[in-house]
Amino acid sequence: MGGHHWNWAIFLAPVSTGEPTTYLGWLISGFWNTVIVSLISWIIALAVGTLMGVLRTVPNRFLSGVGTTYVAIFRNIPLIVQFFIWYFVIPELLPRAAGDWFKQGLSPIAQFYVSSILCLSLFTAARVCEQVRSGINALPRGQRAAGLAMGFTLPQTYRFVLLPVALRIIVPPLTSEFLNIFKNSAVASTIGLLELSAQARQLVDYTAQTYESFIAVTLAYALINVIVMLFMRWVDKKTRLPGYVGGK
Repeated sequence: MGGHHWNWAIFLAPVSTGEPTTYLGWLISGFWNTVIVSLISWIIALAVGTLMGVLRTVPNRFLSGVGTTYVAIFRNIPLIVQFFIWYFVIPELLPRAAGDWFKQGLSPIAQFYVSSILCLSLFTAARVCEQVRSGINALPRGQRAAGLAMGFTLPQTYRFVLLPVALRIIVPPLTSEFLNIFKNSAVASTIGLLELSAQARQLVDYTAQTYESFIAVTLAYALINVIVMLFMRWVDKKTRLPGYVGGK
């Protein structure tokens, strides 16, 4: 680093590609791509993961098998391979009209977004599923029996008795999964999405200012992590249950 020529002003310089933006604009664009893809993926992952977590705990071998199979598939295939499958393979397996719409009807950036969101959300949902399953299984067995004894159906017992408690006690591990989805979004660069890390590499290619580029990206990821941790700490504080893990 002693021989490196530091030039922080490079971020304010116009990009050499002729676009009406600066190199800082590239990083900001990548930042928002990361945030948008990750947040949408997290919402889907939380919904799908909760559903699969419930299926894994119901007293029905077929339904619990569906949840187990889902987890086995999405947790045992490397994330980068799943990105390639969603972007390159799935469109070819769709009905002809749907595949043509994806490949020709959507813009390239829309294709990157759709593939990345589907891949990240379903991959993360498998991890959320295990957290939800653990949360439900950690509850006393009497809670389910009590719900059924009160006249609730099994779905109502999950909705009104088990899930409200289980989701509260798994906020800490869900925080880790929430943070991971932002970090895993960097893999989307392999299919062409110009998220934060991809924009940093592009900036290095055009400016050769390696240290400045990756220091800026590191700070951006640190900012995201701090915001997520503060938000989830607030959620944990508001939903904490006395008598359970983390409760007072």
